[in-house]
Amino acid sequence: MLLAFSMLLFACAGDPRKVDVQLEESAPEAKVTTFSQALGDLGLMTEIYATGSVKIQSNPIGDNTGTAAATGYEIPRDITEMMKSSLNSIGGNVVYIPYDPAFMQNQMVTGYSNFENKLIPDVVLSGGVTEFDRGLVTRGENTDVSAGAELRGLPDYLPSKDVKLRYGDEGKTGLARITLDFNLLDFQTMSGISKMNTVNTMEVHKAVAGKELGISLFGQTFGLKGSVKKVQGRHAAVRLLVELSAIQIVGKHLAIPYWNVLGEDANPDKVVVDAITKYYYSLNDISAVASVQEWLYLYGYDVPQHGEVDAVTQNALQQVVPGYNAQAGVDQDTFLYVYTHIPVTYEALGRRNQLAQVYEQQAEEAAIEYVEEPAAEVYQEEQVQTEQAQVEQVLEEAEPAPREEPVVKQKAKPVRKKGIGRILTDEEW
Repeated sequence: MLLAFSMLLFACAGDPRKVDVQLEESAPEAKVTTFSQALGDLGLMTEIYATGSVKIQSNPIGDNTGTAAATGYEIPRDITEMMKSSLNSIGGNVVYIPYDPAFMQNQMVTGYSNFENKLIPDVVLSGGVTEFDRGLVTRGENTDVSAGAELRGLPDYLPSKDVKLRYGDEGKTGLARITLDFNLLDFQTMSGISKMNTVNTMEVHKAVAGKELGISLFGQTFGLKGSVKKVQGRHAAVRLLVELSAIQIVGKHLAIPYWNVLGEDANPDKVVVDAITKYYYSLNDISAVASVQEWLYLYGYDVPQHGEVDAVTQNALQQVVPGYNAQAGVDQDTFLYVYTHIPVTYEALGRRNQLAQVYEQQAEEAAIEYVEEPAAEVYQEEQVQTEQAQVEQVLEEAEPAPREEPVVKQKAKPVRKKGIGRILTDEEW
C-alpha cells in the first residue's frame, strides 16, 4: 500500500528537476494617484480666479531624518523630482522654475545659453521628510487547533492506528508614520512668508499572515500551508504627501479655495479664509458689491457690475447663497461664500476670458481719454507765428507778464480688476 501511494505521488508531482514558474506580464502605464486630477483642477482654478502668474522654484528636498539609508531606502532619500512633477502638473498661472546651478553654468560655458529671457522666481519652496516613525504599533495573533483519535480493530502491520487533524493560522501587523514639512520663501528677501507652510502626515501599514492545514492518517501526514506579506508602499505614500503639500501651499499663497479640488470631505483652510475676510474689510461697500457681481458673472449670471445691489443681483445671490437675506446686502458671509464656491469649470474660464476682454477695452478707453485733433494743433501753431512778429516790439519795451505753466493732462492709468491673488502683508494692505 505504501509503495503504491509513493508511485502515485511521484507520478503526480513529475520530475522535480523540471520545475517552472509563470510570471505575470504587465504593460507600462501612466502613474495616476489620488491627487492627479486635483493638481490639474488647481491650475484651472488659478485661471478662473485670475490670480496672475506665480513663478515657483524648488530647493533640493530629501530625507532629513537620515533613516532612508539605515532602513535600506524604505523611504526615498531624495524627493525633489516628485515635487518638480507636482508643481509642473498644476499648470494654469503656476510656472515651475527648476533649480540646477551646475546645468546653467555648463550651458553658459559652452555658449549654448545665457541669462537673457530667463524667468526670475517669485517664491522658493523648501522642505523635506521630517518624520519616519517605524514600528509604532506591532500586533501578532495565532490560532492552533488539533484533534486525534485511535482506531481499534485495524491490522497490526499499519505504522499507526491514529487519525489526526491540525489547523493553525497566524498574523502580524505593523504601523509606521511619515511626515513632510514644506515652507515658502520670498525669492528677493530669502525670508519665510508668514503662514505659508504645510505639515502633512500619513500612516502606512504592513501585515503578514499564514495558514496551515494538516491531516495524519495511520502515520502518514498530508497538509497545505500558505503565507502572504503585504506592505503599503512607502514611496507611493511619500508621493501622495508631496502632491497634497504642493496643492496646499500654492492654494494658500494665491488665496484661493484649493480645498474644493480635494473632495467634499476637505475642510476650508483658515489661512485662506482669513485672507479673504481681510480683503473684504479693505473694500468699501461699492467695491465689495462690484466684486461679488464679477464673481456672479463667473457663475453664469449676467449681472451688471455697477456696485449696487439691484433686483438682478439679489435674484442671483438667492440662487447661489443658501438662505440669502436680501435685506443684508453683501455682508462678510455672503462675500466669503460667493468667492469660495465659484465653479471650477471651463465654462467659468470662458466667462473669465470675456471679462478680461472687457477690462482691457475699458483700460484702453481710459488711457486715451484726452486726445487733441492734429488740425487744431497746426492752426494754433500758425496763429502764434503770425502774431509773434506783431507783438515783438511791445514785448521788448514792456515788462514781460508772468507766464502760466501749461497744464498737462496726464493719461489715466488703466484699471483692471483682479482677483484676490496672493496673500498680502499688513504693510501692503
